[in-house]
Amino acid sequence: MAMVFALSSLSKPPEPPGGLSYYHVHIAVYMGLGALTTRAAAKGLQHVSLTAVFVAIAISTLYGVTDEYHQLFVPGRTFDVWDMAADAFGSVLGAGAMLAWSIIMRRF
Repeated sequence: MAMVFALSSLSKPPEPPGGLSYYHVHIAVYMGLGALTTRAAAKGLQHVSLTAVFVAIAISTLYGVTDEYHQLFVPGRTFDVWDMAADAFGSVLGAGAMLAWSIIMRRF
């Protein structure tokens, strides 16, 4: 989360590599945050529950909302609803991936 806060504090963040948009970056970063938050909520990856997934999605998405609010106070940055949507989407993908991984690992 410190990396997200640091990047959102920059008036002019670095351009995304390879022709990607900032929305792609939001999705990727929040996928990571969603995955890590799921791991924390589930206390590992052995038995990820739907409750842990929903808690992780809520926490990660709420952090995205607070991050957008924080940008209101950074010169040159704005509050963007589409950024929040990308954050939420990334959180769902990351948490869902951890749930899928947990299910796969239980079968082996």
